[in-house]
Amino acid sequence: MAAKYFVLDTNVLLHNSDAITCFADNTVVLPMTVIEELDKFKKNNDELGRNARHVIRSLDRLRVQGSLGKGVPTSDGGVVWITMEKEGDGGACIDLNIPDNRIIATAYRLFREGKRVIFVSKDINARLKADALGIEVQDFEKEKADFDQLYTGWRSLKTSAATIDRFHHSKELLWDGEELQPNEFVLLVDAVNEKHTGIGRAVAGNLLKPLNPAYDSASNLRPRSMEQRLALELLMDPTVSLVSLIGQAGTGKTLLALAAGMANTLKSSRYEKLLVSRPVIPLGRDIGYLPGTKDEKMKLWMQPIFDNLAYLMGLTNGGKQDAAAELGINRLLREDRIELEALTYIRGRSISRQYVIIDEAQNLTPHEVKTIVSRAGEGTKMVLTGDPEQIDNPYLDASSNGLSYTVERLKGQEACGHITLTRSERSHLASLAAEYL
Repeated sequence: MAAKYFVLDTNVLLHNSDAITCFADNTVVLPMTVIEELDKFKKNNDELGRNARHVIRSLDRLRVQGSLGKGVPTSDGGVVWITMEKEGDGGACIDLNIPDNRIIATAYRLFREGKRVIFVSKDINARLKADALGIEVQDFEKEKADFDQLYTGWRSLKTSAATIDRFHHSKELLWDGEELQPNEFVLLVDAVNEKHTGIGRAVAGNLLKPLNPAYDSASNLRPRSMEQRLALELLMDPTVSLVSLIGQAGTGKTLLALAAGMANTLKSSRYEKLLVSRPVIPLGRDIGYLPGTKDEKMKLWMQPIFDNLAYLMGLTNGGKQDAAAELGINRLLREDRIELEALTYIRGRSISRQYVIIDEAQNLTPHEVKTIVSRAGEGTKMVLTGDPEQIDNPYLDASSNGLSYTVERLKGQEACGHITLTRSERSHLASLAAEYL
């Protein structure tokens, strides 16, 4: 089989700084325009800047081993090759004044030389251009999950009435059917009478245990659906160190996480602090510079969190979301029982004995999620919430975002649990919007 030449777009390297090592024994081609674009990003203080610097350092280490202009062999049998664009690469059909086009033109030149070229890009439009020239194209697939087949955290299984009765009586059941994931929930349904059911949680192999009645509510918030009850079971259980919640708007992801976090920090004192963070990525056109201190800026970005906290504080005050609820929230912030932090400042921290909620995690890359979760110290619980169908990051989709990737990669770990919420409970209007708009 002919050797493959993978021409990488800049956005692939910015998405995963180790991408040049992900193509086994094939040749990875980096057009000079990619190196120039990395140079522009390297000064940034965000994840893109860090990735750019990491790639540049990796290439510098390879440079010591040989000439990158001729191709340097890698440890896995592949080659990394930096190539200069040449006049006439794209023929008359490509405008080389556009950087993306110069990268595609390099792939086109190799393609016309008879090489098996594959253009790899996270930019759909760039892939369309390359495909129009007859070049094989693909997205960067290494850190992707199949969103349509994503693990939901629970399943429904048909069984006999006697089996369900035995489960209710003995408070456990060794399921002798298909293999279950740790912390996966099972809805046992009577094959004859569908109203005769039981809900169990896989705790050791295929051993099912009933739900813990102590987790029926949190901070005076009671679940409105079976899925919310299953989510609360994971959110309240201290033996589950990482919980991921996926669902459309209005399914209660953030509210449930905050309710469980407040119950575990303010009431039981199982954790010392509730830390809440979310990516600073705007919906639609950014409104620009925000004046004020860091806390004043964060209050605007964290307004959805304040809304949910006010609702929960209102539940403890007889259902009134009044000035007392706001005063209560401000007091907890002053006493440092609740901390609202930008993800920008979380790198390098070691977070111990805290209940950490990362909201809107679908806007994070897999590497960013890894960075955040690896901040967890002893006794810390991490909760990731989000909707992979509402992504504001231009280079992520429902399958490649960090939240979906985490769900798929950690589904077999005993310290992790996941629930996909499908039913909107915010209001009838919110449910209609989620379903039809």
